[in-house]
Amino acid sequence: MPNWLVNRAFSKHALHNIEQAIAASELKHSGQIRFAVEANLTLSQLMTKLKPQHRAIQVFSDLHVWDTEKNNGVLIYLVLADHDVEIVADRGIHNQVGSETWEKICVAMEAQFKLGNFEQGVMLGIELISQQLEQFSPAVAGSKNELSNRPVLL
Repeated sequence: MPNWLVNRAFSKHALHNIEQAIAASELKHSGQIRFAVEANLTLSQLMTKLKPQHRAIQVFSDLHVWDTEKNNGVLIYLVLADHDVEIVADRGIHNQVGSETWEKICVAMEAQFKLGNFEQGVMLGIELISQQLEQFSPAVAGSKNELSNRPVLL
């Protein structure tokens, strides 16, 4: 899948809306959310049998989502070609929420992507992740935004 299809699925307006949704979400909890989308895995990644889950962990590291004071960063990673979503959460929030909940959020998002509703799918994911963060990592007065809210196009 060519990279220009990422721009078609996520217009500048859609990316702006996603950035704003992350910012609004982070006012309700002390967690940090990042969204990254990639058109597809490269041929060399496929040849080495790199799975989207492992790529998501690489991106999680590359974007320093693990580097938050409370270890409550969450990455939404999308491989657009496959409509495959991976959520990688730092240990501070993952241990409280658990893999099953993250997987349910991924399934809900993927259902929207299969319908071609890319922006809505990401917005749904942000909302559902925010609910978990509100419960397990509530807002704290004076907390700062530790990570950029801007979506990352890989």
